[in-house]
Amino acid sequence: MPLAEKQEKLKEYLKNLGGLAVAFSGGVDSTYLLYTAHAVLGSRALAVTARSATFPVRELDAAVAFCAAAGIEHVICPSDELAIEGFAYNPPNRCYLCKHNLFGKIRQIALAYNLPHIADGSNLDDEGDYRPGLTAAAEQGVKSPLRHAGLTKAEIRELSRRLGLSTWDKPSFACLASRFPYGERITAERLRQIDLSEQFLLDLGLKQVRVRCHGGAAARLETDEAGFALLYERAVREKVYSHLRGLGFAYVALDLLGYRSGSMNDTLPPSS
Repeated sequence: MPLAEKQEKLKEYLKNLGGLAVAFSGGVDSTYLLYTAHAVLGSRALAVTARSATFPVRELDAAVAFCAAAGIEHVICPSDELAIEGFAYNPPNRCYLCKHNLFGKIRQIALAYNLPHIADGSNLDDEGDYRPGLTAAAEQGVKSPLRHAGLTKAEIRELSRRLGLSTWDKPSFACLASRFPYGERITAERLRQIDLSEQFLLDLGLKQVRVRCHGGAAARLETDEAGFALLYERAVREKVYSHLRGLGFAYVALDLLGYRSGSMNDTLPPSS
């Protein structure tokens, strides 16, 4: 289906919903969805963003700034994932536990605003990976307008570019809990350690980056080709090593395969 037809399919779908609260992270997908929903539904489109230890302040600030600039009503929802039973032990269904809890909170906000639906920003590409959060969304009756329209990540980036959205080329992001191997305990202190490490690397000039934490002692860095080029300089590598050591990591390693979404899923058995 041509891209223009997919865009119209999305708009028609949103129009028929009549109103919704969008789970808004400020990423590529949820930004495009929220922008389009607001264009179609006006004040019947509400943005809801979680404030939590797994969500960097820089991302929350960007989400707040976008809604303010676009004139979209925005609700900040406090969320403490570490208080969810079982979450901190980082089981393979960690994302399910989180999303089930979060969508329940967004549902209550939607009801308070007299909005009949809630929606997430999942796209067609999300169906090809291990995504327990999609199960939680289905159980909670969450709409996925981008998937309904058959839009892929690349297509959403292109439509965002045409609309002039600054997020069109924004690097992919996932919550900080995804930096831990399954079964490794997640704590507020270690989340903060990863957040500060990634912020340092971003400030250094890296764009697409993950700091994967192994055993609390080792930081495994994933980055793209531009990041590899930057880290090629010995002085830069020494600066990174020194800073991350200061944040509590005993070892700092560069993953030779580079950045890849959901790399921690490689440790799961095929049946998961």
